[in-house]
Amino acid sequence: MKIIILEDETRAANHLERLLAKVAPNMTVVARLESVRDGLKYLQNNPEPDLIFSDIQLADGLSFEIYKQVSVRCPIIFTTAYDHYAIEAFQTNGIDYLLKPIEEERLRQSIEKARHFSPGLVLEKLLAMNNPTSEKAYKSRFMVKVGDKIKSVPVEEILVFYSQEKASFIRTSDARTYCIDYALDQLEPMLDPEKFFRINRKYIVSIDACTNILAWTNSRLRLKIEGIDDSDIIVARERVVEFKNWLDR
Repeated sequence: MKIIILEDETRAANHLERLLAKVAPNMTVVARLESVRDGLKYLQNNPEPDLIFSDIQLADGLSFEIYKQVSVRCPIIFTTAYDHYAIEAFQTNGIDYLLKPIEEERLRQSIEKARHFSPGLVLEKLLAMNNPTSEKAYKSRFMVKVGDKIKSVPVEEILVFYSQEKASFIRTSDARTYCIDYALDQLEPMLDPEKFFRINRKYIVSIDACTNILAWTNSRLRLKIEGIDDSDIIVARERVVEFKNWLDR
């Protein structure tokens, strides 16, 4: 497992590397970087690692600037001496947040978490813990890659989420299609159930996409969505009643 360490304090980087050698000897540190500039340069010109350990306050700024400019799919474990960056950390691919000085057992737990949690689900749990009495927070936008640029797509503009050939996509109201980094099973709890409904294993549709619905075989329903040529946009038979109730709210 290849990892990189983003840390501008030599002593802290050495400490982390020693702990990693002890608790995760199968991990190989392929790079140690000290600045936002070095992090950007490395991630833009080298294969993406399997995991990133990232200090937040680097010599030339906050490491969040790196992940705003480079699309990173691998999980990130943030390390810092401060606790007030937690929400922003989990809004990237952050899957854990380690306060310095890092302890061996806490590092072991963090590495284990990296094997089991997706960033989106971790963020949802974090927000729920911080706002136990508030309404559930749903995702409001998705970051997509367009060429070498990153674009933010508001969830209100998304007509449908769908999977195709082991990848996930969104189709927007302005007839554009983008690839996203979430599986449909991950997306479902992130979306407002008042506005989105999973009709089958391949499709999650918005209420705005449900304008052309046809009766189909075996008591099912079929949706036609402009720009998607797929005969499988069908409401599963066991979901038809729930789907109709959702439409009729």
